[in-house]
Amino acid sequence: MRIFDPHIHMTSRTTDDYRSMYAAGVRAVVEPSFWLGQPRTSVGSFCDYFDALLGWEPFRASQYGIAHHATIGLNPKEANDARCREVLDVLPRYLAKDRVVAVGELGYDSMTPEEDEVFAAQLALAVEHELPALVHTPHRDKLAGTRRTLDVVRESDLDAGAVLVDHLNEVTVDVVAESGCWMGFSVYPDTKMDEHRMVEILRRHGLGRMIVNSAADWGNSDPLKTVRVAEALLEGGFTADDVDRVLWRNPVEFYAQSGRLELPETAGPDDEQRELVGAAATFMGNSVLRGARE
Repeated sequence: MRIFDPHIHMTSRTTDDYRSMYAAGVRAVVEPSFWLGQPRTSVGSFCDYFDALLGWEPFRASQYGIAHHATIGLNPKEANDARCREVLDVLPRYLAKDRVVAVGELGYDSMTPEEDEVFAAQLALAVEHELPALVHTPHRDKLAGTRRTLDVVRESDLDAGAVLVDHLNEVTVDVVAESGCWMGFSVYPDTKMDEHRMVEILRRHGLGRMIVNSAADWGNSDPLKTVRVAEALLEGGFTADDVDRVLWRNPVEFYAQSGRLELPETAGPDDEQRELVGAAATFMGNSVLRGARE
């Protein structure tokens, strides 16, 4: 079984997570830029973060056998902070870089006028850079926020098929399905969506344009939730090919629109037994190893 987690915040995770993900079949990830839990107060702090998403983190993932990609954008929560608005000016240089496979996360948090403006501006950047967009729907007033999201997408020049609307549930999936956008579901231990509800949504709505992710971050989350969905699908009567479509081929199809996916060869039967960490490998002089054993 091969798995592509199309939305996971690996900067917040440990090397043990990388090992567990690899052992479970995860071979590729997309890490969206997001809110770090407290306000950033300068553009430079965003630049350092974006640089890490495109430098150290892909290197770290590679040492554990996982291909790492990123989406870059000004997240909706920080779109309301005037100190962060200049981030829009630096985004073009990051959106031109390899392994940046979409603009995002963008969209709504509190549905303010500031968020309207930043959302529309970043959709325009997606058009300019010929990239898809990863859109975050608000955690509150979900259906109204999703409808407003789709209105903004329709007003943009970005094709609906190049937009992934994430964090959906049973209440919001229908309106996104009708829009032609891709439908994203974040599977969490306690909130958003669980694997059993996910199976029922796929049973009712089919497998087309469906994207399942763990969205694992610094909160109570689980980087193996994609694996749990795969297991629940098989237990629920779906085929191995169905699982491969939802958890590999669908995210590949969506992010391949960027022209920047760099995916590994499929795993061989002995792949799980190989040594994952390249002891001699370094990034800017640094290794994932922390000194020699005495």
